[in-house]
Amino acid sequence: MVNALLGGVTLAAATAYLIVRFPATHVQFSADLPRVGPQKFHFHPTPRIGGIAVLLGSMAAASGLREELAAAFELMGAALLCALFAFGGGLAEDFTKRVAGRFRLSLTLVSAALGYFLLDARISALHVPGVDWALGFTLVSFAFTLFAVGGFTHAMNIVDGFNGLAGVVSLIYLGAIACVAGAVGDQTLLWASLALGAAILGFLLFNYPRGLIFLGDGGAYLVGFLIAELTVLLVQRNSEVSPWFALALLAYPVIETLFSMYRKRVLCGQSPADPDGLHLHMLVYKRLVRRYRGLPADAAANALTAPFLWILSLLGVVPAVLFWDRTGLLQCVVLAFASIYLWLYWQIVRFRTPRPLAARRRALRGNNREGAWTAQLDTSADS
Repeated sequence: MVNALLGGVTLAAATAYLIVRFPATHVQFSADLPRVGPQKFHFHPTPRIGGIAVLLGSMAAASGLREELAAAFELMGAALLCALFAFGGGLAEDFTKRVAGRFRLSLTLVSAALGYFLLDARISALHVPGVDWALGFTLVSFAFTLFAVGGFTHAMNIVDGFNGLAGVVSLIYLGAIACVAGAVGDQTLLWASLALGAAILGFLLFNYPRGLIFLGDGGAYLVGFLIAELTVLLVQRNSEVSPWFALALLAYPVIETLFSMYRKRVLCGQSPADPDGLHLHMLVYKRLVRRYRGLPADAAANALTAPFLWILSLLGVVPAVLFWDRTGLLQCVVLAFASIYLWLYWQIVRFRTPRPLAARRRALRGNNREGAWTAQLDTSADS
């Protein structure tokens, strides 16, 4: 079974290499151009079809499990089949840059509906009085499952903003799912998670730190959907796992998306679908990594942004893994994570950064040349 994972890593890495090495046949369609919008932080045209590498790597890893663990092979095959609508909508956007966000979201809901019926990936309880009664009705469970799975799939695309951010966060989530699946004896989900993780690892060899290839919308939707399905299945198939494990585990993308919707609609009076440069990872890049660490807007600053968010995501993942069967504690974890996220966001917005970073900034300004450059970063950070 280890050979299956090695096969997934190898094929994903080989596919990513071919995309990067021979761009002539696709770059005019698949390249993500630099500095053409508020969410662009790269500096050279970069292929954004890394989702193809993840898809092929996942298929290779799953195929390698066919003889020794047929259940995992069948599960991954069915999950990838369900994911094709979400992946296809995202990939079409990667090539054309013209697919409306609402249409892509609709396709993720189609994938979630297929998962509901083909995989039995459904949310039927939340351990909340009254809500569990409502989820006992098939129509309510169906609608809520589509909302949760489709919403998280879209959320992973939102946090896919810097080299290694979505990829490593996904590996963290898949490792957590594998740990809990192993604890409850669900070998099928354990190896399915590892198979997807192997494919993502192969892609990351060319995505982090240099950013030679991006996941793109197709890859983000594919990975987001599969992680959502594996998490729902873990809870659905193993009653001892609390439903709040899923929310604590995936808290970072979920809370990022919900807060962004509130910020855009209520605070800014704009459509939640409008892109802007005020997501947390963008503020970390502009106001911490570049401004306080003395880095210009280059690939090094891009690569140093993701680790801040990896650590943030772990604040939900670690307690989720430790207390996966304790609903009360997991509810407290979700509340604490949301509080930390909001506190951190407003601290960065209001420039209240830790003293060591502020001291670094003052040291830079002690030099006239560096002071002028830092002032330019002040302007760019506020834009």
